[in-house]
Amino acid sequence: MAEIPSAAPTDLGTENVGKLLKKYALPAIIAMTASSLYNMIDSIYIGQGVGPMAISGLAVTFPLMNLSTAFGTLVGAGAATILSVFLGRKKYSACNKVLSNVVSLNIIIGVLFMVASLIFIDPILYFFGASENTLPYAKEYITIILYGNIITHLYFGLNAAMRSTGDPKKAMGLTIFTVIINAILDPIFIFTFDMGIAGAAWATVLSQLISLVIVMLHFSNHERAVHFKKGILRLNLKIAKESLTIGAGPFLMNAAACLVTLFINQQFRHYSGDLGIGAYGICNRIIFMFIMICMGLNQGMQPIAGYNYGARQYSRVKEIFWMTAKMASVVTFICFAISMFIPKVATGIFTHDEELLSLASRGLRLLGLGLPTVGFQMITTNFFQSLGMVRKSVILSLSRQILFLLPALYLMPLWLGDTGIWLSYPISDVLSFLLSAIMLRSLFRKFTKLKDGGDPSVLGSSL
Repeated sequence: MAEIPSAAPTDLGTENVGKLLKKYALPAIIAMTASSLYNMIDSIYIGQGVGPMAISGLAVTFPLMNLSTAFGTLVGAGAATILSVFLGRKKYSACNKVLSNVVSLNIIIGVLFMVASLIFIDPILYFFGASENTLPYAKEYITIILYGNIITHLYFGLNAAMRSTGDPKKAMGLTIFTVIINAILDPIFIFTFDMGIAGAAWATVLSQLISLVIVMLHFSNHERAVHFKKGILRLNLKIAKESLTIGAGPFLMNAAACLVTLFINQQFRHYSGDLGIGAYGICNRIIFMFIMICMGLNQGMQPIAGYNYGARQYSRVKEIFWMTAKMASVVTFICFAISMFIPKVATGIFTHDEELLSLASRGLRLLGLGLPTVGFQMITTNFFQSLGMVRKSVILSLSRQILFLLPALYLMPLWLGDTGIWLSYPISDVLSFLLSAIMLRSLFRKFTKLKDGGDPSVLGSSL
């Protein structure tokens, strides 16, 4: 039997599932909520301090930022899953190698993405929906963000590793700390130093840099079960392949989100102009706050589901899924209620421009119609990824964005104008919910037949 280091999180396989979800999800929810506020703070300060065209310029950068996030999750999400499963199997030496790969892969991918994006920045932004009015704002903001791209990738990758290796509260605290620093720096840079939209970008990069230093120090402690060892930049090709394979699901989901946002911006620019893009940007920030809470639940579920799957305790795997899915559904229903009953109050936080406010409040109500189904669909997609079931995770990730949403975004506006753009979301949400339910039912039937302790190879996992 492998020796268990004193810091190893063995309670994942023995503690009450409800208590574990509270322990791991609550810090993650707080962290993700703080992270969404982090994005909202930038938008609010930019909207109130720079103007409506700056809000639209910021929205133009969303596809590129989604693509950057996609490459970050390609490394981080895959590594977090492997760490959880390896901890369940007591493979502590392998965990240290995975951690080193998080650093080396993020540096390689971060540099390549930054260089490629900066070389073609103007045509990229025009392609993503920029106009002569919004390009200066978009370019000024995203250029600074791209210079800090390596910092962002490393910080989020190592923060996910911290959470998966038994320190969810520290991961939460670090995220909250980052948000507080950003919230302090934003008004100083934007208003006091009169840096405009560039000030918001510099505040983002500097706050992440400070937090990256802290998380690097955390993993430099050799008393921890998982820590940095010599050869931190050495790439293990086998682990890299497994990590990138498992991370393919969330990567494709974020890459698809980039493609969808690109198409949405182009459609809004055609049917509603620059303010239509800005209105979508505002609605996106509001809904994203609740989506981030669901992502926090996902992050809390992931190490528990991964560990117990690695330990072949399938009854606990099912239990943690249903508990998380119910909570996520409540969260998205609350967002639905806000969208239906007080859309003008929610969107009014970002702007006082009457035309933009009218577009955004109407859009939020239409966009939110399918929200009650989103929580379940999100948890199901992440659940498959947490178990290393890459193909199923990829299918669910892409179905909503590519199979359902893109065709709707093309066809619906032909009949309903900009109303059709907004309604495309609830249509794809409902269809994705149905597909998720079908795939989950099939997996749980196999769990029931397999019983605890059965060979997981028949389930189609890559781990």
